[in-house]
Amino acid sequence: MASAPEARPAARGLPVVAIVGRPNVGKSALFNRLVGARRAIVDDAPGVTRDRVVAPAEHAGRAFLCVDTGGFTAEPPRDPAVLAARVRAQTLAAVAEADCVVCVLDGTAGLAPEDRETVRLLRRSGKPVVYAVNKLDTPAREPLLHDFHALGIEPLLPVSAAHGRGVADLLDALAAALPEGAPEASEARGTRLALIGRPNVGKSSLLNRLLGAERAIVAPEPGTTRDAIDTPLVVAGRPYVLIDTAGIRRRGKVREPLERHGAVRALGTLARADLVLVVLDAAEGMTDQDARLLGRAWQAGRG
Repeated sequence: MASAPEARPAARGLPVVAIVGRPNVGKSALFNRLVGARRAIVDDAPGVTRDRVVAPAEHAGRAFLCVDTGGFTAEPPRDPAVLAARVRAQTLAAVAEADCVVCVLDGTAGLAPEDRETVRLLRRSGKPVVYAVNKLDTPAREPLLHDFHALGIEPLLPVSAAHGRGVADLLDALAAALPEGAPEASEARGTRLALIGRPNVGKSSLLNRLLGAERAIVAPEPGTTRDAIDTPLVVAGRPYVLIDTAGIRRRGKVREPLERHGAVRALGTLARADLVLVVLDAAEGMTDQDARLLGRAWQAGRG
């Protein structure tokens, strides 16, 4: 019997910048500002980002991949199976794979014990770290920087992800910290295959199985995935980009704004995908919502 073609992650060409910090410090807003697009969901509620979200960025002729991560807890939860522990594991993986790290601190909330633990962990990583104190929307707020000098880190860059203030200086610092000889920026190349379906039908589990690694967080709670996650993959020498998406329920059943944002992002992937794989739950059979999603993919010409 012929063996199945080998699947492997695509080789990484661009240097990687990981954005880390405790929940609700503005990491996703800063990520969107750096990549010049609304690729990550931003909301005032803490813990919105869970999986790693990746997009290319460029500054001063230096190209890199920017990675948004979930809110980081320096102390691991006692139960490694809980969602917080899996989010933390994804963040640690992003730091391990990064060439440079941006540690985001909340200037308006001030120094928190979690910030101290995060800085200690990043020091042990041995990676270059750029420290950005976010939410300093005006020069009048810059004295709030002084609270963070107790961490013993320099320089501290005042930024406002919401207004773009200080982002150019942050990009200058990143360009200086990146390894030399970085190639030009580009979107991940290959046939783009989007995985869509209702919540909790196994899209993220299927993605992880195809990749042979836990790239997306899998949990029994519906709605674990919120952002659309692009992951390059090579199968039998042919490049693909797998796109995991949030589960899509019937519009009338959606109550939370975050779920609505995730569903809109998921349907938006139809426009940039070459093919769509609609994932069904064999135990439940074909539902009306499954048929609707198949119809949307067919109408978009992605069948």
